[in-house]
Amino acid sequence: MRADIKGQRLGPVAAYYALMDAGEIHADEDQLDCVEKFEELFLALRDYPEITEKSLARRHGFLAKIFGGSASNDSKPKGLYLYGGVGRGKSMLMDLFYETAPTEHKRRVHFHEFMQEVHARLKVWRKRTPDERVAAGASAKDDNPIPPVAREIALGSTLICFDEMQVTDIADAMVLQRLFSELFALGVIVVTTSNRHPSDLYMNGLNRQLFLPCIEMFKAEFDLCALDGETDYRLNRLKGLETYYFPADDTATAALRAAFMQLTDRSVDDTSLVPSAELEVMGRSVHVPRSARGVAVFSFKRLCASATGAADYLAIARHYHTVIMVGIPVLTKDKRNEAKRFVTFIDALYEHNVKFLCSAAAPAENLYPEGDGSFEFERTVSRLMEMQSADYMARGHGLIDPVGAN
Repeated sequence: MRADIKGQRLGPVAAYYALMDAGEIHADEDQLDCVEKFEELFLALRDYPEITEKSLARRHGFLAKIFGGSASNDSKPKGLYLYGGVGRGKSMLMDLFYETAPTEHKRRVHFHEFMQEVHARLKVWRKRTPDERVAAGASAKDDNPIPPVAREIALGSTLICFDEMQVTDIADAMVLQRLFSELFALGVIVVTTSNRHPSDLYMNGLNRQLFLPCIEMFKAEFDLCALDGETDYRLNRLKGLETYYFPADDTATAALRAAFMQLTDRSVDDTSLVPSAELEVMGRSVHVPRSARGVAVFSFKRLCASATGAADYLAIARHYHTVIMVGIPVLTKDKRNEAKRFVTFIDALYEHNVKFLCSAAAPAENLYPEGDGSFEFERTVSRLMEMQSADYMARGHGLIDPVGAN
């Protein structure tokens, strides 16, 4: 935790200027405007109470019913909706805010992962017995799972920070308004990044007219902050980088290390340990050996020669805008399973516009020359070639979807 001389936690503005002083970022007027918005929310949160069973009882209890609304004088600040083009620093700014936020019960999560979790919670609730529903604070006959699920979420997180809010699924669209209206009423503060203005969410989606009230709710509950300057920092970091190195020797390893440093704004002379990470996938943990600023590093052996599958690869594709893989071997006939996993992995990255850098034992067209599935592997070769193009490099990170997520 950063602290000033009085022992108070520093806010996003101080954290931003500290990064500037360290040479990790350069001053950006659009970013500074958004940081000021984050600072306002930071200051409001210093006096905002955590959500507890007691506070919810006070907010929605007997006195609240008599006087209409909350029995508390707590003033809930608006959340923040940060939107704009890719590579403008939205996630970086939200990370600064999250790290400095004075709220104890807080959570940062990818929006898609959160919605998957919500649907799983709803499914569990529908299977509960009447007695179990009463024990959870609901009526035995109450078959609406949204309020109790929202309550569970609120009790765990007074502040929720979402990365990459995008609505591409009708199941999500139909749940969002009811869920978020409950979360807001319970006092949850929400901060989110998105490539789109709220008015453009779920554009061209099925039955979009049913989603319009949710958009209006977002406009009322969020302060909107546009971050859409001319500079695409992510693309600038990628310029001049090769993406496919062969053979997979010490020279390739050194080049990929330098690329990782460039992509994460680290000095090539930096000897500090790059942190690892854990992704939770369907109750399991996927280890990410190196992870920083949306860039992940894996070995081929870890991801494609072990018991990993499509769900793991999709989680990686959603969480990271760039993936570096080292040590891709020539896939002989006896490596059929590894080849299939690699195909699935590349499909997941491609469908989410993830940038891919790697070292391999041979050119892409010679990676799997023969064996079961070698014909189908030709599509993977084609995708590997396309993923090296300037057009692919300029695409925004996120799921390719007909309703216009990107």
